[in-house]
Amino acid sequence: MENLRGAHAPISRIKVSAKVKTFVLDTNVLLHDPHSIFKFEENNLAIPVEVLEELDAIKAEQSTERGRNARRVHRILQELLPDARSMHEGVVLSHGGTLSIIINPYLAEPGRHSPAMDRLRAILPDLSKKDNRIIAAALYVQEQYPPPTILVTKDVNVQLKARAVGLESEDYLNDKVPADIDEASYRELPVNVYELQRFCSEGGFEIRDTLARTLYVNEYVLLRSDEGKTMPARYYGEGLVRRLKVPDYVKAPGGIPIRARNLEQQFFMDALLDDSISLLTCFGKAGTGKTLLSTACALHQTYDETSRYDGVSISRPVISLGKDMGFLPGSLEEKMRPWLQPYHDALEVLIPSKPPKEPQFAAKKVSKKKFKRREEQMLASMTLPQNGSYGHSNGNGHAGGGGPGLVKPYERLLKSGLVEIEALAFIRGRSIARRFFILDEAQQLTPHEVKTVITRISEGSKIVLIGDPAQIDNPYVDSRSNGLVYCFNRMRGQPISAHVKLTKGERSKLAELAADLL
Repeated sequence: MENLRGAHAPISRIKVSAKVKTFVLDTNVLLHDPHSIFKFEENNLAIPVEVLEELDAIKAEQSTERGRNARRVHRILQELLPDARSMHEGVVLSHGGTLSIIINPYLAEPGRHSPAMDRLRAILPDLSKKDNRIIAAALYVQEQYPPPTILVTKDVNVQLKARAVGLESEDYLNDKVPADIDEASYRELPVNVYELQRFCSEGGFEIRDTLARTLYVNEYVLLRSDEGKTMPARYYGEGLVRRLKVPDYVKAPGGIPIRARNLEQQFFMDALLDDSISLLTCFGKAGTGKTLLSTACALHQTYDETSRYDGVSISRPVISLGKDMGFLPGSLEEKMRPWLQPYHDALEVLIPSKPPKEPQFAAKKVSKKKFKRREEQMLASMTLPQNGSYGHSNGNGHAGGGGPGLVKPYERLLKSGLVEIEALAFIRGRSIARRFFILDEAQQLTPHEVKTVITRISEGSKIVLIGDPAQIDNPYVDSRSNGLVYCFNRMRGQPISAHVKLTKGERSKLAELAADLL
């Protein structure tokens, strides 16, 4: 078996076999998964030298996941390729494949020509672009080594350009979930009327083996009898289904009661309120109640004297929609506030500054004098202590509540530390104990980032990952490779994890129509 070399190796060490493929890796694949090098089984891997240049430029990003991943790739390659000989000749990996660094001689020596390179120069003449140079390196590998040669990249445009010059190209699929995963929000189980009656009276029963084999632990189902009667349930494993443990409502002290408005929200509340579930993933489009219900259930349990949680932690990725506005001034909390504004909105709904009107008095007119007196009484009741122990100044000598010495009720939760705003950029190395942790917009994270967050959760804590896989702004993930769906797919069926999908919008008729039609 000959050695696989870079620019100076016209003869390949790759085994001539129909089962063996040569994969050329783009930079974004290594940034997405630094350990992707070990996930191509017995096939051969080639990394263009241009990829090393791009990684070298990215490794300087100290506070980003891309920078950390670039440095991780460098450490892996340094261990696998410790000297110049191994760099040029390649090495055999532990799983049987090979790894080589490719230097394209057609770019180093402009006088050399080949049909593939002439075709490339005709279609993509600008070889100063890194993407075009990586495609050129893959064409060189295709010429020199036995077929098939495949360029692996997460950049759709690079895939299209590679195919235009006659090079096979595909996405990195190792961490992608199946395309048909989690199609329905829940499944219906057919039962007879006697089984349904026993379920209602005893709170649970054992279902038939044929049905049990299709379910995973903590899956939510709807029992339906032949007469059309239904009852929601949760599968506990070993053929046992039980009734949901959902109260009539949940509320924070001083707040308003929040009730489940549909069947899927009942499933969500059951999982949120169950201490035996430490990890909960939730898919849902805009307006389905993900943020409001998770916050309400978190505060409801935190104020419970028997609860194991000391407080609520909230975070979300800092990924903007549209053009970046640049750096934000102020403290960490002030920088995070625009990103966490949905939770300020949710807290305002749960613990409103003004008490909601009672329906029987809503239509009555109130005189200006009486209204002014009521407003003064309400403002007086919200006045802070003279020492200013609560609230935040807005720079004008006024507190955040909108007037001198005033603060919105929910802001006291932030000031006391009962509700914390977490920045994901600083979560590495932390150990989060006895907290109810809510990670919003989890679909914007990579699988590795989600793993980093979940491994910070200590005993006695609970983490809830919520998001909409159809709304992704991160260019490095898609609806099948983001951290939220990856976590659901890998953790499904574990006794301490559960999953819920919300499909019915409850925000407004307009929001529901917009989410479905636009």
